[in-house]
Amino acid sequence: MHGMISKPPETARNIATSRVVLLLLVVMTGVAPISLYILVPALPVLATSFGSDISIAQMTVSLYMVGIALSQLIMGPLSDKFGRRPVLLGGLALMVAASIACIFAETLPQLIAARFFQALGGASGMVISRAIIRDIYPRERVASMISLVVAALMIGQMVSPLTGGLIETAFGWRAIFYAVTIGALVVAVGIAIALPETRRGRAVGSGGFRTDVGTLIKSRAFIGYVMCQVLASQIIFTFAGGGPYIVVTQMGRTSAEYGAWFATTGFAYLVGNLLCVRFAPRHSLEKLIWFGLGLQLCGSLLNLFWSFAGWNEAPAWLFGTQMIVMVGNAFVMANSAAGAISIRPEAAGTASGAMGFLQQGIGALMSQFGAYLGGHSATTLPLTSAVLAISVLCACMMIFVVPRREVVVSEALIEQAEEEESGMM
Repeated sequence: MHGMISKPPETARNIATSRVVLLLLVVMTGVAPISLYILVPALPVLATSFGSDISIAQMTVSLYMVGIALSQLIMGPLSDKFGRRPVLLGGLALMVAASIACIFAETLPQLIAARFFQALGGASGMVISRAIIRDIYPRERVASMISLVVAALMIGQMVSPLTGGLIETAFGWRAIFYAVTIGALVVAVGIAIALPETRRGRAVGSGGFRTDVGTLIKSRAFIGYVMCQVLASQIIFTFAGGGPYIVVTQMGRTSAEYGAWFATTGFAYLVGNLLCVRFAPRHSLEKLIWFGLGLQLCGSLLNLFWSFAGWNEAPAWLFGTQMIVMVGNAFVMANSAAGAISIRPEAAGTASGAMGFLQQGIGALMSQFGAYLGGHSATTLPLTSAVLAISVLCACMMIFVVPRREVVVSEALIEQAEEEESGMM
């Protein structure tokens, strides 16, 4: 059995070049976040329709995010135990049922509850897609494939609010959930027809969830990569939380103008992922992470300097420099995620779920923190200081936590896991 566990199954190797499978990875990743953003334009209409305050209607978004976080913690380990396909199909079935419940919701609390279960089922695709990528691609291609999937997903997320607004204007808010239901069904049918099981075979006596969690927690490399990825994602949440208050309140611009400027950061993140797709096959994980960390730190330092100088009181300075941060952010997130899920390949679902849960859970708090910094200050200095501090902490994970002898998710790490499993047989 030694030496076989880290290899993808034969079926997985055969489908690694399939464009249909790549498309499925994109849509299964995107079904939950797109369903989140597609409803946002209709929130004022929801509040009016149900005679509630807009803050109550906002819970259809906030509890949806809680559902995404919990789903990542649950679905990843389940996919390691029962397989990728059954958990994916079960999650999408739950999403379809919850979407139908959204269509027929008669009160706002009913809609909020249905949205929670919609996220709980739909987010299975987010966590399991990363595990499938680790199943079917060699380690040196994992980061580039994650970047490619994220790049395609970014395009979908950019257009989903516009799509939701058009659907609501033409057919009403319930039509949005008809669209989501149909989309989830199409994705489920595609998985049932075109996606074979990719979960890695486990050695007899190799243990289950407890063994996976114990091994991952004991690995400094895993902790370092996960925290590097999670902290990098908090830059996005923090800046997104404070940005509207800075642009609209401090700078006196319109919300539409803020939306246009914020889109530039999304475009920069997209560019970073596309560059990562190009460079990842030819460079080590560690080199690409450090390149991204360098861009993050340089951009953060520049924005802090602009804050002291008073120059980034104009959106062009603030967002132009933040674009540098976001290009680097894409490199850090994709490659550190690839490193984390490669520490113990047969537990990729558990690793991906833990990473996604921390990212979403901490992100909800950091978004509020960013909003506080932006809404309770007269300059951009508090927000840009926070972004720089997070960038420094992110770099510290690579410097002080990830062992130098275990860079690029070394063969020694995987061989060590295999030997431990072989010893149990």
